[in-house]
Amino acid sequence: MAYIDFISTVHKSTKRDYLARVNEFPKAEAIKIAKKYGYDFWDGDRKFGYGGFKYDGRWKAIAEAMVKHYNIKPGDKILDIGCGKGFLLYEFSKIVPGLHVSGIDISEYALQHSIEEMKPFLQSGNAISLPYEDNNFDLVISLNTLHNLYCYDLVKALKEIERVGKTNKYIVVESYRTEEEKVNLMYWVLTGECFFTPDEWKWFYDIAGYKGDYSFIYFE
Repeated sequence: MAYIDFISTVHKSTKRDYLARVNEFPKAEAIKIAKKYGYDFWDGDRKFGYGGFKYDGRWKAIAEAMVKHYNIKPGDKILDIGCGKGFLLYEFSKIVPGLHVSGIDISEYALQHSIEEMKPFLQSGNAISLPYEDNNFDLVISLNTLHNLYCYDLVKALKEIERVGKTNKYIVVESYRTEEEKVNLMYWVLTGECFFTPDEWKWFYDIAGYKGDYSFIYFE
């Protein structure tokens, strides 16, 4: 298990007004709307989520870095848990022709509005019970998804990642190192249920038997 950062540059490229998140609209109401994972969360007003989750090519560099690091080649199988609209899988498929990609997400809206070329490879489902055979994928990834689970489901999801993946797995979750980052995280995040320090996250990885790679994003 190793710490590898593939996505912090993309995370830091987005500007965030933390105080506006809690002052301009009731945060509790925004959370209720965001957790429906429908239009408002993906493509509605920024106070409910992404504020328009559109394909803009930003995931290309991340996919290229992962392909290089994990030596991904034609014929390999990749699973994205919490795939959203399939943007990252789309980049993988372009970089490595002949790759077998699969994505799973709980948002029917995201799947319905995914990139057209990816729709045949995406399905609705939950991270805590993956509809795949053991040791089925050469690389399993989950970016900014697992922190949306409660603790008891988080352990289940980590065990499922271990079950369906072979050697290579990579997950990214939100975390905090200081009280300032903790406050920013609580101000900004709408769908999160797990608010942990890096050491606490690693404790969960250990008790779940997760042996893959990981990284964190911080709200600085």
